Amino acid sequence: MNHSRTDIIVGMFVLIGAICLGYLAIRLGKVELFGATGYVVYADFSSIAGLKIGDPTEIAGVRVGKVESLGLADDRARIVLRIDPQIKLQEDVIASVRARGLIGDKFVLITPGGSDKIIPPGGKIRETESPQDITDLIGKFIGGDLTSKKEEK
Repeated sequence: MNHSRTDIIVGMFVLIGAICLGYLAIRLGKVELFGATGYVVYADFSSIAGLKIGDPTEIAGVRVGKVESLGLADDRARIVLRIDPQIKLQEDVIASVRARGLIGDKFVLITPGGSDKIIPPGGKIRETESPQDITDLIGKFIGGDLTSKKEEK
């Protein structure tokens, strides 16, 4: 009788461990079990260097969506953003690709606008800002292209 009780306890621990492992795999793999919620908007950039599918979309530091797909449209990088259903984007919002820290993860920052018109599902964000290329900035700095106006006078 004691032997079967030990088997049941060990079996329960194995089952709980398997459930925890499955949960972590789904969370870390960013897999959606029940389909995506929210609506889709598009934005075209001249460059989206370093941005990946699944990267967050934020307004004022609060996650409001994610990057759903990346592609090309007329020689420009097109990203598809899935925005939470309760968030309404004004027609004059600005989307910019930013990095956390010097070489951190990329995300899409949405700066709210002041328009009364709302971007409909499937609509397009017109104003975009591509990320600064750090190697170009360093090259300009070392090459002396970054001078202040005081030095020019």
